[in-house]
Amino acid sequence: MVVADIFEALTAAERPYKMPKPIGQAVAILHKMVVKCNIDADVFELFLTSGVYLLYAQRFLPQEQIEHVDISQYLKGEPV
Repeated sequence: MVVADIFEALTAAERPYKMPKPIGQAVAILHKMVVKCNIDADVFELFLTSGVYLLYAQRFLPQEQIEHVDISQYLKGEPV
């Protein structure tokens, strides 16, 4: 739930104090949080491999925020 909440906060357009981030940038920020041990790596990997980040984006975000994200670079054992 925490990973999804952070993703939503990063991509949300209705927050007057910041610009919404495209999904690729939001995923990259989440990955940095994994590296710093702020969020669980297994939960982050499930968030990506399940495709829930993309389903959310397609349902709630404007098209200009949706971009292809090569999730393989963020999965365990893969270089970033």
